[in-house]
Amino acid sequence: MSRIGKQPINLPDGVTFSIENNEVTIKGPKGELTQEVDSRVKVEQKENEIVATVKNPENKTDKAYWGLFRMLIANMVKGVTEGFEKQLEVNGVGFKTELKGKKLILHVGFSHPVEYNFPESIEGKVEKNVITVSGIDKQKVGQTAAEIRAIKKPEPYKGKGIKYIDEQIRRKAGKVVKSAEG
Repeated sequence: MSRIGKQPINLPDGVTFSIENNEVTIKGPKGELTQEVDSRVKVEQKENEIVATVKNPENKTDKAYWGLFRMLIANMVKGVTEGFEKQLEVNGVGFKTELKGKKLILHVGFSHPVEYNFPESIEGKVEKNVITVSGIDKQKVGQTAAEIRAIKKPEPYKGKGIKYIDEQIRRKAGKVVKSAEG
């Protein structure tokens, strides 16, 4: 039995669930998400809960799909009710960020400013040196944050670059200068 897969997903008020041709659709106050479900996983609604089951719970791949699709649906429910958010911090002397419409402009030590266009359903905010990426789809929010971080990854000597707020950067010691003996 999959520990994650057998847990039911509570449907809050204002959230609707429907399934057609192995495609789950969840609508809520913040929007609508759809996810195609593998044919081995059966998803159904029982009162105010969504329950996922598989045909053969002893098969290892079926157990993996069971937990995976249960968690994807749970993330969809959370996304349409609360939404998801990732925060990135820009560190470095002279590094600046600004937002013009759906375009993020980064001045991060290159000879030119780097422009990043946010995807359709993702919103961005900039406050001082913190970039906030938010949306209803957890996968898109994470992918967008990773793409922004990849523009200028934090380096290990001074820690300059773009990092997640909760990320710890392993610092390295710089060159050691020998004292002049004489």
